[in-house]
Amino acid sequence: MTLRRRGEKATISIQEHMAIDVCPGPIRPIKQISDYFPRFPRGLPPDSGPRAAAPPDAPARPAAASAGRRSPSDGARDDDEDVDQLFGAYGASPGPGPVPSPGRPPAKPPEDEPDADGYESDDCTALGTLDFSLLYDQENNALHCTITKAKGLKPMDHNGLADPYVKLHLLPGASKANKLRTKTLRNTLNPTWNETLTYYGITDEDMIRKTLRISVCDEDKFRHNEFIGETRVPLKKLKPNHTKTFSICLEKQLPVDKTEDKSLEERGRILVSLKYSSQKQGLLVGIVRCAHLAAMDANGYSDPYVKTYLKPDVDKKSKHKTAVKKKTLNPEFNEEFCYEIKHGDLAKKTLEITVWDYDIGKSNDFIGGVVLGINAKGERLKHWFDCLKNKDKRIERWHTLTNELPGAVLSD
Repeated sequence: MTLRRRGEKATISIQEHMAIDVCPGPIRPIKQISDYFPRFPRGLPPDSGPRAAAPPDAPARPAAASAGRRSPSDGARDDDEDVDQLFGAYGASPGPGPVPSPGRPPAKPPEDEPDADGYESDDCTALGTLDFSLLYDQENNALHCTITKAKGLKPMDHNGLADPYVKLHLLPGASKANKLRTKTLRNTLNPTWNETLTYYGITDEDMIRKTLRISVCDEDKFRHNEFIGETRVPLKKLKPNHTKTFSICLEKQLPVDKTEDKSLEERGRILVSLKYSSQKQGLLVGIVRCAHLAAMDANGYSDPYVKTYLKPDVDKKSKHKTAVKKKTLNPEFNEEFCYEIKHGDLAKKTLEITVWDYDIGKSNDFIGGVVLGINAKGERLKHWFDCLKNKDKRIERWHTLTNELPGAVLSD
C-alpha cells in the first residue's frame, strides 16, 4: 500500500482496488483476490497453505508481543482464516483447530448431525402417521374402513412432496379382487381424505382369521407407484358394531407369508340363499349378488354370470345359469333356481357354484367358485346343515370365491 503524508489525499492502486474487502466494517485490502478461490475445493492439503503447523524447533512467539503489535497484514490474515473456514480448509487439516484472534469470539462448534441409522429406525419420523377408523357391521356383513388423514409422510418426489393414496388388502388371500383404494391427493405430505371404503360379505369367520393391511403409496404417472409405509390390523381386535379409531405410525414393508397356498387366492364374494321348500319338494338356491370380483377384462371389469350344479349329477340336468351382467365387479342377480329332490337325499349331495366372465368369440374365463355340502368346512358346511335342519326357512350367507374348485371342470 502506498504511504501518504498528512493532509494528502489517499490513492489506491488498481491491484488494491480489485482486492477491496466488501465485508461490513472498515475497508481493508487483502493480499490476493485469488484467496477467495482456493485451488482445492475441499480444503487445502495438510502440508501447504497458511494453516500449516509450525516446525517443532521454531521459537515460540510471545503472546503479549502479538497482542500489542498488530502488523497491517494481521487484518488480512484474519480474513484469510474466514475464507479458509468458508471453503472447508479446516476440515481437511488434521492439525489443531484455529486459535481465536483477540477480540474475536471463538467459532461455534458444529452441531451433531442426527444418526442416520437411528433416523431410519424411527418410523414415526421417517415414514409418517396414519389416522383411520374401522367398523364391523355384523348384521349386514360389512367392514367399513374410514381413512381420515396422514401426517409427516416421507417425501417421494423431486419437489420434496408426494402424491399419496391409501390401498387396503385382506390377508391371507390378498389379490386385486379384494383391493380397495382411496383417491390420490397431489403435492402434499399431510393429506386429508375422509373417505370410507367398505368390504361386503365379511363373515364372523373372516373376523377371526383375517388381517387388514393398510398401505400408503405415492402415485407416479410415468413409472411404478412407490411404497411409503403400511400397518396391519387383525380383525379379531374389533368388536361387532363398535367403531374403533386408530392413529398408528407407518412401518416399512413387512414380508408376506410365502407358505400361503396360492390355490386359495380369493376371487371375490358371493351371497347365496338356501331353502328347502316342503310345498315344492325341492331345494331353492338363490343367487343374490357378488362383491369384489376379480377383473378379467382389459378395461378393469368383468361380465359375470353364475352357474350352479347339484352333484352327483348322473343325468347332467342340474345345471342352472344366471343372466350376464355387463362391465361390473359387484353384480346383483336376485335369481332363484329349484332342484326337485327329497329332503333325505340332500345329505348326500353337494352344491357347486361357479362364477364366470362372459367373452364374445372365445372361451369364457373362470373367476372363482365355492362348494357347499357335507364335505365342506367352516361357514360352507354350517350353511348347508342349517338349511337341512330348518325346512321352509330361507338362510342367506356370504361365501368367499377361490380360484380353484375341487372336481370342477374349468371350462364353460
